[in-house]
Amino acid sequence: MKKTEVEIKLRIEEGTDPVAATIGLGAHLVHPRELEDNQLYDFPDFSLKTRGAMLRVRLQGRGSTLTYKEGSRVENGVKVREEMEVPLGATGVEAGEMTAAILLKLGMRPLFRYQKYRTVYDLAGLIVTIDETPIGTYFELEGPKPLIDDAATRLGYKASDYIVKSYFALHQEYLKARGLPLKDMLFDAA
Repeated sequence: MKKTEVEIKLRIEEGTDPVAATIGLGAHLVHPRELEDNQLYDFPDFSLKTRGAMLRVRLQGRGSTLTYKEGSRVENGVKVREEMEVPLGATGVEAGEMTAAILLKLGMRPLFRYQKYRTVYDLAGLIVTIDETPIGTYFELEGPKPLIDDAATRLGYKASDYIVKSYFALHQEYLKARGLPLKDMLFDAA
């Protein structure tokens, strides 16, 4: 499926109950909380990253997906980019592992792996997700900009709070601010 993605992230402060806030907007649960394990791929010369594109394999409980995104730009304070996504089948891990093996055979290499627990809601055509990551918790609002602005305002945010960076960029900033080397964004093994 090909579409234009329009989205922002909003950092959720500690002590805030994002589920109650989301339900308070009138949003309805679409997918309960589940772990997503994402792996970005690129060629050894970083040609995808250089041209502002990304290729991701996402493993999750309800199946794996292969996603290609390009043309990332900021318009009126929101991130806009073209996205093509294809489900890899109900046997998520096996399909994801096979896709990863194919990408390696094509000469691509893993670039960055990141995990998050994601809960997905629908708010009259706006997708509202709660992403719990190793570097903090975020709302992600995806849909038409007027719906994004309305939901963000109702959640107590203003346009200057909008984050249009990827989790890769946010993680790099997080590590740099703490003087830590670049590494994948993974939850600690329990």
